[in-house]
Amino acid sequence: MSSTSKPSLDPNLPAFMQKVIAAGGAAVSRRQFMKLGGIVGGGLVIGLTLGAGVLKPGKRRLTAEGAFVPNAYVQVKPDGEVILYAKNPEIGQGVKTSLPMIVAEELDADWSRVRVEQSAISEQLFGEQFAGGSLSVPRNWDSLRRAGAVARAMLVAAAAEQLEVDPAELVTEAGFVIHEASGRKLGYGALAQRAAAMPMPDPEDVPLKDRKQFRLLGRRITGVDNHALVTGQPLFGIDQRVPGMLYAVYVKAPAIGARAVSANLAQVKSLPGVKDAFLLEASGTPVEFDTSGAGMLSGVAIVADSTWAAFKAADVLEVEWDESEASSDSWRAAVAEAGRLASGSPQQVLGETGDVDAALAGGAKTIEAFYSYPFVAHADLEPQNCTAWCKDDGTVEIWAPTQTPQGAVEGAAAFLGIGMDKVLLHQLRAGGGFGRRLANDSVIQAVAISKRVGAPVKAQWRREDDMRFDYYRPGGFHSFRAALDAQGRLAAFEDHFITFTRDGKEPVTSGSLKADEFPASVLPNARMAQSLIASKLPTGPWRAPGSNAIAFAIQSFLHECAVAAGRDHVEFLLEVMGEPRWLKEGDLWSLNTGRAAGVIRLAAEKAGWGRQMPKGRGLGLAFHFSHAGHIAEVADVSVDENKKLTVHKVTVAADIGPIVNLSGAENQAEGSVVDGFSTAFGLEITFEDGRAQQSNFDRYPLLRIPHAPPVEVHYVASDFPPTGTGEPVLPPVAPAICNAIYAATGHRVRSLPLVNEGFTVQERAPRAT
Repeated sequence: MSSTSKPSLDPNLPAFMQKVIAAGGAAVSRRQFMKLGGIVGGGLVIGLTLGAGVLKPGKRRLTAEGAFVPNAYVQVKPDGEVILYAKNPEIGQGVKTSLPMIVAEELDADWSRVRVEQSAISEQLFGEQFAGGSLSVPRNWDSLRRAGAVARAMLVAAAAEQLEVDPAELVTEAGFVIHEASGRKLGYGALAQRAAAMPMPDPEDVPLKDRKQFRLLGRRITGVDNHALVTGQPLFGIDQRVPGMLYAVYVKAPAIGARAVSANLAQVKSLPGVKDAFLLEASGTPVEFDTSGAGMLSGVAIVADSTWAAFKAADVLEVEWDESEASSDSWRAAVAEAGRLASGSPQQVLGETGDVDAALAGGAKTIEAFYSYPFVAHADLEPQNCTAWCKDDGTVEIWAPTQTPQGAVEGAAAFLGIGMDKVLLHQLRAGGGFGRRLANDSVIQAVAISKRVGAPVKAQWRREDDMRFDYYRPGGFHSFRAALDAQGRLAAFEDHFITFTRDGKEPVTSGSLKADEFPASVLPNARMAQSLIASKLPTGPWRAPGSNAIAFAIQSFLHECAVAAGRDHVEFLLEVMGEPRWLKEGDLWSLNTGRAAGVIRLAAEKAGWGRQMPKGRGLGLAFHFSHAGHIAEVADVSVDENKKLTVHKVTVAADIGPIVNLSGAENQAEGSVVDGFSTAFGLEITFEDGRAQQSNFDRYPLLRIPHAPPVEVHYVASDFPPTGTGEPVLPPVAPAICNAIYAATGHRVRSLPLVNEGFTVQERAPRAT
């Protein structure tokens, strides 16, 4: 099937991601030829527009250095060094390595002679540039392969001309074009000048490698920034320094959405190191998730000659806040309201198949359960920050660790009332994102402060700022009913989902449930419905939006159904899947029950499913399909008499198509498991009077290294188009662990986090080195 077939849309994804998926590449592939100016020192290059779709041919020129630049991604220098440009933001997910690897594979470059650079931010050259939704590899797979293949074809043509042989007699390997019959070979660097004069082949006609021919892809390749990271090089936003730069902190109200009326500004300005302090008014709709970040909360800016001076001054700041329009949300009130709503009929039916009421009434056994999970914060290792310089000539220069750099440019231009061509953004490596840096509110704050003081400013958030004003993963509630027939088969399924709303009509961002969420998509009698609770809290995408929490509830309840039926969970899930098929034929973004069954069987086999377990120890299984990834996981868990929990191992089976960088893919899976376990075990953000009750890691305790379980990852060797791995591995973690807790103890977990049910976590003994 084609990776560019039009997919279904996940309502939990931000609107801009849905646009990219829906476009199938067409929106950006129609761009015409663009000028590449200043990518390397000197020279004008007329290149290719690659975007997310089909390449377009154009004229080429050598740079002033004599380097061959066939398109926006590839530069071959005369000395044989190859520079590849990584288009998307690097936030720890490894795309600065994996995307250039795709180009290098088709180019047949010698990876040891490759240098990777972060590309310029340009929709004209690169199409959509963002990191989110596990979309970087699937949306760029075809175009990056063709970028490498076109460059390789031109180098082969140049070698054929120089050697006076038929191009069909030549092969490429590790940066050389080789004429095997004579043993002659030419390095790519030696061919650069001649290659620049070769006719541009049609990218659609250039042959691409079969997966069996890959030499680079699928191997374990270390990250291109690893050496710089471990030697403390200034790669992150928090590291930036600009001559004449000032340092700022922006203090917002404890009650989300309150307005600053007055403050002890004179006292603050008198403090050591403080240069200025002033109120800024709210603009736009800052509590609505928006990748442009064009809205800004009201607050007080403190500008100083060091970050420490700004932070110390913030401790002295006293502000009068107007809370008349602020949030008054209460988590305790929301829990009570959800209980009330669950006892009645849903407000909205999202989707229904068959006759659910009749099937429930006629079932041999009926199961009912109520599940809940809390709001959570992103808690990036690097708190939000941005450096901005609004200059006298009407331009602005920005240094930002953002997941949506084009959104940041758009938002800054709109805020300042200038053209986007007046905004220069430097894309920096981010110290974590998980969806938080899809929003650019930190960029707008830095721009606003720099504009006011007329100097470059680094606006640095404190950890408390980061946690008290986040675009949180919304909490939610599920009231389930299911019926089993006389043979113990799932005959009916109903999910009354209770979520939050800002407008009384639609769920908040990342608070949606799909009408065809599994298992509703495969059952003859299923109803997905919802009710809404009013809220003024800001919400947004959090790693595997929607799926990260919905999987816990649904996959745990399906295990309840299997137990009620007296059935083995693997057997029960496979039966629910039914015959192997695409639910939407030709759509990579729809569930394939055959692929799902394959990973369920693989995870069970590798984890030793069905083996005898000692008392207090059990295996738990969960499956989830999200972000086009089919993932099954088995958790091996023990619980002692004091409810001390040990996760001995988590086995992951994933079908996400060809693996680009095995090291990166394994790291992403392992990180997802640790993140999923940490969140399920102890993390929650609760609110009273619109105020987050947790503001630092003393009350938001991430699990530490001694608690991290071993993770065993198995990837299916698949020829389907590749999909991402940074998000889909997370959703099955919580239900797999909770189902294992039931297998070990008979205790059913229906509410997260686990710490609220009296569980503690056992530290693991240090591993031998």
